[in-house]
Amino acid sequence: MTGSTEVTGSAGIPGLAETTNEESARAGNVRGAAEATRGRAMSDAAWPYSPGALGDAADGRPAFLTVIDKWPIILCRHRRPMGETPSIGGVSVRELVVLGTSSAVPTRHRNHNGYLLRWDGEGFLFDPGEGTQRQMLHAGVSAHDITWICVTHFHGDHCLGVPGVVQRIARDKVNHEVRAAYPASGETYWRRLRNASAFTDTDVITPRPVSGEVVRWPSGPVTLTARPLSHPVQSYGYRVDEPGGRRMLPEELARRGVRGPMIGELQRRGSVTTPDGSTVTLAECSAPRPGQSAAFVMDTRLCDGAFALADGVDLLVIESTFLSGESALAAQYGHLTAAQAGQIAAACGVRRLVLTHFSERYTAADEPRFVDEVRKSYAGDVVTARDLMRVPVPKRAA
Repeated sequence: MTGSTEVTGSAGIPGLAETTNEESARAGNVRGAAEATRGRAMSDAAWPYSPGALGDAADGRPAFLTVIDKWPIILCRHRRPMGETPSIGGVSVRELVVLGTSSAVPTRHRNHNGYLLRWDGEGFLFDPGEGTQRQMLHAGVSAHDITWICVTHFHGDHCLGVPGVVQRIARDKVNHEVRAAYPASGETYWRRLRNASAFTDTDVITPRPVSGEVVRWPSGPVTLTARPLSHPVQSYGYRVDEPGGRRMLPEELARRGVRGPMIGELQRRGSVTTPDGSTVTLAECSAPRPGQSAAFVMDTRLCDGAFALADGVDLLVIESTFLSGESALAAQYGHLTAAQAGQIAAACGVRRLVLTHFSERYTAADEPRFVDEVRKSYAGDVVTARDLMRVPVPKRAA
């Protein structure tokens, strides 16, 4: 289909696709080198279909091979130094690291929920289910990458990993603030999870209980928003928004004689005086640059909150627990079908849709059925999430 990409698992979208022989050659045949030591890869033996795990990088560290804009990139599983902004080739990373994709119970091939959204040095850990701490090791992310813990609700598959994550933050001596957002009505559950066992505690975790219709927090380069969803227990979805800015127009800068340090001054002050005495404004040499956004919508029926969170986002991570044949069950237990997830994405103009939180009744062989249901209403990029997959935020819209 022209203008869209259908994805089952890791094929078809930059950042997810298997590399071709040509691409491997351009990268110095890193895939072949990695596969030569495939036996030491962490997840190969346990995973019947590859989410991108290839083997070891040249320095011996286990690695993922991913493709970004058709170029293969090795992503090594190692901890970055504290305070260092994660980047690939000097470009800040904006990606979803999928730690788990099952719903109520884990399966042999799907862990409980868990998702880390990495965004220019911020790390939003959504719904850490049971086993999240170990999945982080497999995915090559650490406690130092987490700046927020965001719990949608207090059913076990969305929060039983909190104790391990909290204690890992303490054990690894994370020294930056980690804020924790969760429904205020679940304060008792939060405290139990936060203090589930004896350990040497940390004071860096700051609770941010959520109540009301809309809650917003500034977080580095973005704003985090929470809105209520529709589930048998109180549940909130989350959205990350980057403010809009301006992009410089090189041809206008050159035409008006703005060069070198004057460009930085123009960006900071909004105007600059050129050597010939002319005043040049930022509006004359730049154009609006839309901000990017991502939304995380877990257990819910169709509701206003789900649509508000998804409105116009570049990346939507959304539960699709059931196929339409189980729509009555979905409504009864407060869940979405894949078809309903597609309807939300289509109505909201979502650029990339990530389906997850699958019922244990479905296997990898059922993934095309989820895409087929979505395609009845949505023509954009679709990813059926698998554990340890990395999904890039789409490039900024023009």
